Amino acid sequence: MERKMVATLEEVPARLVPAGTPITIPAGTFITITQSLGGNYTVTVNGNMARIDGTDAHALGLKPEELTFEEVSGSEIVEDQVWQALKTIFDPEIPVNISDLGLVYGVEINQAEGSVLINMTLTAPGCGMGPVLVGDVEYRVAKVPNVNDVKVELVFDPPWSKEMMSEEAQLETGMFF
Repeated sequence: MERKMVATLEEVPARLVPAGTPITIPAGTFITITQSLGGNYTVTVNGNMARIDGTDAHALGLKPEELTFEEVSGSEIVEDQVWQALKTIFDPEIPVNISDLGLVYGVEINQAEGSVLINMTLTAPGCGMGPVLVGDVEYRVAKVPNVNDVKVELVFDPPWSKEMMSEEAQLETGMFF
């Protein structure tokens, strides 16, 4: 998406990037949408970068993006659909999903309980957006058919490095060397 300037139609909650500090953007504030991936919005407002959740798209005069999956027969959780959900979650500063960034270390599915455990990391241990990304994972993976419970475990061993990124992600970010 190319940059787009809009005025907020109503007051909208956001989080400053990278600190994760909650803010409220007043109605009528001009913002610039710099990234619209996975249904969430990275914006600049008053010289600051912030992230607006996709569930608040109406405050920007936009339609929320719907996450849909193919129907499944039976009560099994389809692991490919869990990964499909994870690929819709983007770092607010980097135009790459968390899977291709190499932030997801593992997915464990307990079919009997209908639960999913995600082991993931952050690009930096002190990342203020960590709780936001964890919330995105919980929210989106819970939309996968037959998922009753999602838990996210943040792990920092091994520490994240650019080598964990897919080649496509490294090319996209200019980190392929």
